[in-house]
Formats: sequence, C-alpha cells, structure tokens
Amino acid sequence: MGRFQVKKQDTFIDMTPMSDVMVLLLTFFMLTATFTKEEPVAVNVPGSVSEIKIPESNLMTIFVSPAGKVYMVMDNPTRQKDMAMELIDADMLDLNAKELEAFANVPTFGTPLNTIKSWVNMEGPKRNEILTKSPDAGIPCDSVNDELKEWVKAARKACGENMRIAIKADKTTPYKTIKNVMNSLRSIDESRYNLITTLKSGE
Repeated sequence: MGRFQVKKQDTFIDMTPMSDVMVLLLTFFMLTATFTKEEPVAVNVPGSVSEIKIPESNLMTIFVSPAGKVYMVMDNPTRQKDMAMELIDADMLDLNAKELEAFANVPTFGTPLNTIKSWVNMEGPKRNEILTKSPDAGIPCDSVNDELKEWVKAARKACGENMRIAIKADKTTPYKTIKNVMNSLRSIDESRYNLITTLKSGE
C-alpha cells in the first residue's frame, strides 16, 4: 500500500504591509509628539487629586528648585524672544541680535538681569552648570530685589491677556520661597495661575 504524501505548502509570509503600517505609525508619533524642555534641576512636584490640565500653548512656567532658586521658561522661542525684547526696550536688559536669538532658544533661564548677557554667551554645559551650582543662580524675587515681576510683566505685555502662568515647585521647597513668588505675582495683579502637581488617587 502506497504512503500518503502530504502536499507541502509555501510558508512565505509577505511582511510588506506590516512594515508599511509600522513606518506610518512611527511617522505619526514623531510628528505629533510634544518634547519636554530641558530643566536645569529635577523638580519633584507634590501630588493632588485635581485633574485640571495645564494649557500647552501661550504658557509661562516658573520653576522653583528644592533649594529655593527660581527659573523661568516660555513655551515658544518666539514668545521668549518677544518677552526679552520688552525688557531691552525698557533698558533693563542688554542683548545684541545674536545674543537675543540665543536667549530665545535656551530651554530654561534663571539668573539676575545684569548677568543674562554673560550667561547667554556661554556654552550649553557651562550655562547649566551656572544654573545648578552657582550661588547667584535664580531670578531674584524677594522684597529687596524683585526681578521676577519684571519678567512676568514683560511676558504679559509680549504675549497678551491669554497667556497662562504655571508654577512648578518641588514639594520640599521652603514655603518662604513659594510665598515670595506668589507675592511677586500679586504685586502686579497676577492673581490667576496654575500649580503643577502629579495626579494621585483620592481617599
């Protein structure tokens, strides 16, 4: 009796459609992704049960480090440049065209106004070192020297009434520093701002 022979079938699988889908998905995620800006120091924000989302455009963020240093950033290089232009026009900041362009593209800034020019002319790693290690780092916002309110006023003038303000402070930041930031905003009638927190579940 003859053996029953199983007909061999071709096991080739065309992977072209899957490759096309993967490339399309990768392209989609790359084009729609929002990259976070580099922060000079790690800020571990406190938790809350609030689900209010921070706007992604026309936003000015004030960072407060655990050591109480204050930094700032605008969400858009153009707005950051316009904000600096307002201070240049008020003779509070001295930057030439090249320095202004460099300032517009820094991810975060935070030094006194009279040192911004020299800070901008440094290399990237040196800038970060100044922000993280220098005792003079941080935007002054105390009762003696309150430069934070000048930055905020310039940002408001450059970006209009729709600009939102967010404060991102470390949960170990001294309360005195947070109070100074809030008092600085209150002194220029900026009473509406968001506090950035992480979401935690309610009891």
